[in-house]
Amino acid sequence: MAYAALQVKADGPVVTVALNRPEKRNALSLNLMREMVDCLGSIGRDEKAKVVVLRGNGPVFSAGHDIREMAAGDIQEYRAIFATCMEMMLLLHEIPQPVIAQVHGIATAAGCQLVAACDLAVAAADTRFATPGVNIGFFCTTPMVALSRAVGRKKALEMLFTGEFISAQEALAHGLVNRIVPVAELDATVTDLAKKIAQFSRTVLGLGKQAFYRQIEMAERPAYAYTSEVISANGVMPVAREGMAAFLAKRKPVWPD
Repeated sequence: MAYAALQVKADGPVVTVALNRPEKRNALSLNLMREMVDCLGSIGRDEKAKVVVLRGNGPVFSAGHDIREMAAGDIQEYRAIFATCMEMMLLLHEIPQPVIAQVHGIATAAGCQLVAACDLAVAAADTRFATPGVNIGFFCTTPMVALSRAVGRKKALEMLFTGEFISAQEALAHGLVNRIVPVAELDATVTDLAKKIAQFSRTVLGLGKQAFYRQIEMAERPAYAYTSEVISANGVMPVAREGMAAFLAKRKPVWPD
């Protein structure tokens, strides 16, 4: 796939998508977000792709929306920008592949939203995160959707009300990222994590991811009712039959997908 604002590379079952506007601190222009929507949709349909890594080229992950592009916009232009942003963020959850954010430098505003929206996130130890819209009179209302679902309410509101940066260590403590590693180890750590996940069945990964996001907003009893049906259907699938047979025979499974 060839894009102007993205670089896409497949390494076996792992697909890396790099934001490629380093001169603009990987600002999320409307064109970049449209390309991301197209790219994620294509990856979601690719039966060979099992894991997606989302990273940024240059010194930072992403500084958020392209303010220079937005500064003089009218309400219809803003609606188009944020509708596209919403579609991009939702696709991160809707595609069957787990998506890992590989974060370095800074992730601010919609860049922080991207990290929060990814299924997993690994950050370099010197990374900083912020939702600083309040500083320019443009509250980070859409970023707070993903942020408030990744961290506790009090921390999310502190970040939104103050616009101040938090460290990678704080991001880890509050659940915004899964791991922090030395800068020199970021690439290798993410690669190892992606390959570990990619050894499993694409069907099962997609089924589990979809079920997770559906049940997470349910009350406890409906969540159990829904997931009981999902796991029952999973149990009679060829992939589960192969996995259980392999476990009992003490051999490595050969996934039918």
